[in-house]
Amino acid sequence: MPHSATLSMIGQRLLGTVPSVIGVIVVTFILTRALPGDPAAFFAGPAASTLAIQEVRTKLGLDRSLLGQFGVYMRDLLRGDLGTSLTTGQRVRHDLLTRLPASLELTLSAIVLAIGVAVPLGVWAATHPGSWIDHASRVLTTAGVSLPTFFTGLTLVYVFYFLLGWAPAPLGRLDVFLSPPDQVTGFYLVDSLCQGDIALFWACLRQLILPVITLGVFSMAPIARMTRAAMLGVLSSEFIRTARASGLAPGTVLYTYALRNALLPVVTTLGMVFSFMLGANVLVEKVFAWPGIGSYALEALITSDYAPVQGFVLTMALLYVGLNLGIDILYGFIDPRVRIDA
Repeated sequence: MPHSATLSMIGQRLLGTVPSVIGVIVVTFILTRALPGDPAAFFAGPAASTLAIQEVRTKLGLDRSLLGQFGVYMRDLLRGDLGTSLTTGQRVRHDLLTRLPASLELTLSAIVLAIGVAVPLGVWAATHPGSWIDHASRVLTTAGVSLPTFFTGLTLVYVFYFLLGWAPAPLGRLDVFLSPPDQVTGFYLVDSLCQGDIALFWACLRQLILPVITLGVFSMAPIARMTRAAMLGVLSSEFIRTARASGLAPGTVLYTYALRNALLPVVTTLGMVFSFMLGANVLVEKVFAWPGIGSYALEALITSDYAPVQGFVLTMALLYVGLNLGIDILYGFIDPRVRIDA
């Protein structure tokens, strides 16, 4: 895809996302106000008088009309101010930036694991239909779709931590007796390597294994299923039969021609799976006490803390927009014949 065409496509996509982001802001604001409970009464305390609750409500700006609250929220949002979390006492932007690397490290590690297992499994199942590997692929996809992430996580913790003692305690990103690495990227694995501390790297990796497997099993199923279906469709096409009849090596036919043409639906599935994983992170983070933005938003939701919930949803919306933009660009590199504006 030419450089100018890529820039034009990026600009069009960014402009097209503006109404979606505005819609997310409006809907999130309205839904958070519809939550049961009174934040002022919660933070004033159970023994607070009516006057004290009213003072807290005035301090929080909840005594204004809904339209007035929305105007203040939009004014602050345009300044880059997401508000203050009443639960932590910190600015929401600071909390999200602090916790986002933990969620991204977990999600990206899980998607790498899922791709590394599901894509070869789907290719092998498509090239050996009816074999044991094909049946194993079907079992994996069925189990991955059927088992909830929290059940998988609790089962892994029970077996590998409680029964066997192979895994560390599910208490976050690092053992409580170790200090985190100096922050460079916010990813503990990367930062520990930048620090040159191999022992710390392995400690971080051990904490990451079980939550990554929990989230990875959830995402392997649709990737393996789509890879198998796409490969079966491509392998039965005319140009593959022509390539084989021309005497090309089986590996060249399989990987250079078949797999590359099957990647477009797989990449589309990856985008959807990654979006689902960002939502599934909430349960996985709670099971493993992972200090990410999912658990942060859930705690805020329980206490009716509006600002963190709104900041979390807006962050997820922006990540989703960026993800879809990246997939659109990737389409052009996989197959230059693809035209996004078509």
